[in-house]
Order: sequence, then C-alpha cells, then structure tokens
Amino acid sequence: MTTSFLPYPNADAPSEELISRCVHCGLCLPSCPTFAVLGVETDSPRGRIRLMKTVWEGRVSADAPSFEKHIGQCLDCRACETACPSGVEYGKLVEAARSQILAVRRPSAIERAIRTAAFDWLLPHRRVLAAFATLSVAAKRAKMPTLLRASRLHAGRRLAEMLELLPERATAERMETVVPAQGARRGTVALFAGCVMGSVFGDTNRATARVLARNGVEVHVTRPQTCCGALHAHAGERDRARALARRNIAAFEGLAVEAIIVNAAGCGAAMKEYGWLLKDDPAWAARATAFAARVRDATEYLGDLGLREPPGPVRVRAVYDDPCHLLHGQRVQAQPRALLAAIPGLDLAPLAEADMCCGSAGTYNVTQPELARALLERKVANIQRSGAELVVTANPGCLMQIQAGLRRAGSTARVVHLIDLLDESYRAG
Repeated sequence: MTTSFLPYPNADAPSEELISRCVHCGLCLPSCPTFAVLGVETDSPRGRIRLMKTVWEGRVSADAPSFEKHIGQCLDCRACETACPSGVEYGKLVEAARSQILAVRRPSAIERAIRTAAFDWLLPHRRVLAAFATLSVAAKRAKMPTLLRASRLHAGRRLAEMLELLPERATAERMETVVPAQGARRGTVALFAGCVMGSVFGDTNRATARVLARNGVEVHVTRPQTCCGALHAHAGERDRARALARRNIAAFEGLAVEAIIVNAAGCGAAMKEYGWLLKDDPAWAARATAFAARVRDATEYLGDLGLREPPGPVRVRAVYDDPCHLLHGQRVQAQPRALLAAIPGLDLAPLAEADMCCGSAGTYNVTQPELARALLERKVANIQRSGAELVVTANPGCLMQIQAGLRRAGSTARVVHLIDLLDESYRAG
C-alpha cells in the first residue's frame, strides 16, 4: 500500500480509496466542459485524478503550480459523475484537492483578505450581503461598468464584468415565520433561505413559499440559518464550510417538518452532503446525515408531490437549462420537466447541451473568467439556435450568468427561475 506524502498533513486531502475507483476508461472526457474547450488531458476528470494520484504517491508536491492550475480550472460541475460507470465521486475528490492545496501553499496577503471578506464577512451575514448587493446593483445601474471599461485597466475590466453579472435589482427576503397551506394540508416543510437567494433573490424565496402553500404545503422559515457553505467547500475552505453546516443543522433539526426545501441547486447539493462533510466529527456526523436526508430541491419536492392546482397559461417558447448541481450533483432531471409540462401553452423546445455547464459554477466566472466566457458563449449560441424567448433554470448563479451572456449577445430572451415561472403562471390563471 502506498503512503501519503504531504508536506503538511491534511485530513481533507483526496483519499486513496476514492482515487482508486477511477479505472481511467475515459468515458468522462466527452462530458467534461473544460476538456471540450481546451482538449487537454490534464484538464479532464481522468487527468486530474491521475495528478491527485501522483501527489498521493509523493512524486509531485501539492504546491506544484501545474497541480494548482489544473485543479483550479475544474468547474466542479460533476458531469463526469453522471457519465462514470465506476461510480467515481469526483466532486469529493476535487474539493479535497483544493483543500490540500490550501493547506500546503501560503496565500498572499491580498488573497487572504479577499477570502476573509467573502467567506467570513459577506456570505454568512445576510444583511451585510444584502447591503453589498444593493450597492453593487446601484453601481451597475449608474453605468459604472462603462466607466470602469473606459479606464482600460485590467482590474477595471474585471470589475465591470463582475457588475454586469448582477440582476437588474436585488430583493432581500422578508417572510413570515409560517406560511400556511391553502386548503387541505398535504405536507409541512422548512424553507432554506440561503445567502444569495435571501439577499438578492428574495422574491424567488417568497414565490417558493406561495407555490408550495398553493399546493397544500405549510412552509416554516427559521431565522438562525446561515449560508450553506457550498462556495467555501468549492474553494477548499472545508473548516469554514463545516462551521456553517453545524449552524444550519442546529437551526433546522428541531423542526417537525418532513423536508428542508432549497431553491438553489448548488446549496441543495452541498447540504445533501453534510454527512460527508462532517463524517469525521463524532459529535455531528449522525446529526449531519439525518439533516441531509431531509434536504429536497423545490422542483424535486413539488414534482414528486404533484401539483394539486393546475397553473394558468404561459404562451411562450422556452428552453430548460439543467443546473449542474441539480442534474449531476442531485440527479434531479425528470421533476423540473414535469412541472414545466404542467403549464398550459408553454412551448418547451429542446436545448442542445442542456446538461453542460454555463460557466458560472459558484465563483468560477470570477476566478477563471476566460474559460467561463468560452462556456457561456457556447451556451448562449445553443439558446439562440433554439429560438427560445424564455430560458428556465433553477440556480441563481446560472440565472445571472446566462442572462448576462444573452444581454452581451444582444438577445432579448428572458431568464427565469422555474419556481418564479410557476408563480407567474398561477397568477396568470
């Protein structure tokens, strides 16, 4: 048996057992977005797992620039997991590799400051994030991106691109503690508000509660909840992610509800894996597993429950783009399409590569802007070829990324969360 060789031991480093599941068959290659764009073996799942193995065997150090480059260029979209016949849990591997890199190398003072600001000050504190989002949207509406581009500085262009990703307005969540079911009660759930959803897409949270209530589901909203920790885990910040997971488990576990409803695919995928995240914590492992078993995406729960009240007509040509962490991370595919099929008048057209990442991928469009743009342009081209006037998805990052890409391409197509579309159709009826 080989022995781990790490300059600084890290319990979160990729395990030999997970690495050994990969048989290097290559069936993952056609599904990998970065391999599709770059055509480089080391930017495929198989190639990255081979790199992880060389680090495990001590032939390459975890702080090697090439290792960090290729691991960093991964979207963590997990399309390879869907394609893999051997059951390789690639998402766990790549997040572990990023934690391993972070444990070995010493981030610069600027990087440490950015990580502290994002992961400690903004994401876990919804009011601070809401204020930041409101100011950022105001800067966008005041044509700040145009001024920043005129500066011709690289930092100015990057900041302009980030501002252009924002929606036209940010709405913070203001909800009742309990939203009662309409008619005979069919279920009782708790709503996970989320950091971005609660601070930027508060209208979608309210729409989620309305649609659930309209279909006989009582919705509870608990206040002590916080950020799910998905972005922290994706960035290798496993300890920070664990701290947030514990806070959420403590906030929800005492509620007498059958499900914890999430309307952001990335959050749901992360929360369904709290058991894995806290598996080595004897005080929290069992609690985390029990919590994760109750997590359901809003479209998953509604699709399985079935709509009691038929929606009103929405007469538009639309396409559905699968969020990676809903399709590949949670394996939820049929339920969103069943909900769309229930909307009268909706002309749902096929979308080429609906299962391929749009390039948002958490903070990927910030950390890897060139690759993210290449993938976004590919997504936008497919949408335009479909002739769709409406793009439906179920994740805030995808929504912002695709809408920004369509605007840049001069398209008037609108991007909407599936739950918002259901809410609109009910109001139309």
